[in-house]
Amino acid sequence: QVQLVESGGGLVQPGGSLRLSCAASGFTLDYYAIGWFRQAPGKERERVSCISSSDGSTYYADFVKGRFTISRDNAKNTVYLQMNSLKPEDTAVYYCAAASSSFCVDLVAEYGYWGQGTQVTVSS
Repeated sequence: QVQLVESGGGLVQPGGSLRLSCAASGFTLDYYAIGWFRQAPGKERERVSCISSSDGSTYYADFVKGRFTISRDNAKNTVYLQMNSLKPEDTAVYYCAAASSSFCVDLVAEYGYWGQGTQVTVSS
């Protein structure tokens, strides 16, 4: 069964850090670009970051550049999102998803496999 499972979310104070994990089962992440998305209440899902499988290139949304780092460990079939200097506006459910290609793509609709999400809450 193809599955993506996110973990690592939680409650953190502003300025704190969290590391999210996206573990795959039933398929190999090696061949797919993996994106991280987030959705806050009342807002549309937005792309946060992505890492390609072809050349390891990465994408970051402007609102996380310099604070978040995406990485992948193909041996563990897992992609990570290190989140530093967290802000209250980073509060959302974070999802990982596998793209339909080895390169990062822009549209949410081009990501076929999705995890169930993990809640990140940044609050004092």
